[in-house]
Amino acid sequence: MDDKLDTRRVRYFMQVLDSGSVRGAADVLDMDPSAVSRAIGILETECGLPLLERHGRGVVPTDAGQLLAGYVRRQQGQKQHLLAQMDSIRKIESGHIDIVAGEGYVDWLMRHSLRIFMASHPKITVNLDVASTDEIVRRVIEERAHIGMLFQPPKDERLTSHQSHAQPIQAMVLGSHPLAQLGRPLKLADLLPYPGATLHRNFGVRQHIEAAEISEGVRLPALLTTTSFSALGHFVSAGLGYTLGTRISLTPNADHPSLVELPMKNPLLSQGRSHIVSRHGRLLPPAAATLLRQVVADMKRYADSIAGTGTGAGKPRASTRGGGATGCRAWGLALRARTVRCSDRAPCPTSLPSSFTCCAPPSGSAAWPSCTSPCAPPPSPRWNRRCACA
Repeated sequence: MDDKLDTRRVRYFMQVLDSGSVRGAADVLDMDPSAVSRAIGILETECGLPLLERHGRGVVPTDAGQLLAGYVRRQQGQKQHLLAQMDSIRKIESGHIDIVAGEGYVDWLMRHSLRIFMASHPKITVNLDVASTDEIVRRVIEERAHIGMLFQPPKDERLTSHQSHAQPIQAMVLGSHPLAQLGRPLKLADLLPYPGATLHRNFGVRQHIEAAEISEGVRLPALLTTTSFSALGHFVSAGLGYTLGTRISLTPNADHPSLVELPMKNPLLSQGRSHIVSRHGRLLPPAAATLLRQVVADMKRYADSIAGTGTGAGKPRASTRGGGATGCRAWGLALRARTVRCSDRAPCPTSLPSSFTCCAPPSGSAAWPSCTSPCAPPPSPRWNRRCACA
């Protein structure tokens, strides 16, 4: 079609549509209205169909006119997309990025992607807001945020998920808590005798927990209900009870060396996923697009490191600061109400009671050996962490 249509006359036609009349278009184009009318007439001859029809004191497009306008707008959009892509290749020197995330992602962002990005792009400003799942979805869809990070967003065709990985919901308690001594995945009924802390209902984690409660016919009472993941961590650290949450949301708060995460038996609590999202079809500014690519790559490495070290649901473990292979990742096997842990930065204590033995999981096994079985040497550097079990 392009080789038959004069681009100048097409531009006049689009201006007539935008202005609603030939005279209005002529004023914008600084032309005589009769000249604009003649150009539209020639364009209609080229198309072989009328493109405009009178409507009151103005004009509206015919069916053929709507087809032509749609074609032109698509061409303009493709051109803008091409120019934006070319611009993104150029060095990013300035810009602004809006991020909205669940509180549990903030610590990870500041330790990883955002810290690195801001150090490399000192002139780019960033607004990082903390919000609930519902609010994150709303702000991304309304294009009030470039990037969203959240747990289990609802299915919505207006969202594009750029990366997701499994985030099972686990219980967090002190190592001395009776729940830590059960040595098995927990049912929700196991939590009933003990005080707990939970999030408000507009959080995806809480919505998953409520679905699990319905499936088990259990209603967990909450001693503390909050919008703060940090408050959940402090609640457990203070020995007030348990909480339920995902690894990435709870571990930034787990400064207490005796905090452990315990797997849950209900399969609904293992189906949740962490997502990095943006508005579907939105062309992000170069700065936001660059940061998004970095966040996606970093989160994928984090998810792979969690899977690679076998730290999913299935065994109690001490809390972890940071992600991947950094920080203190202490492991322990809770048996007979006794667990002794040592970190990846230090060997097992030399002054262990005689009833304790330092051991590591056998090669190819995701489970720790029982205390009656012989301890195996670490089969690879990633198992260079040892525990002591009674």
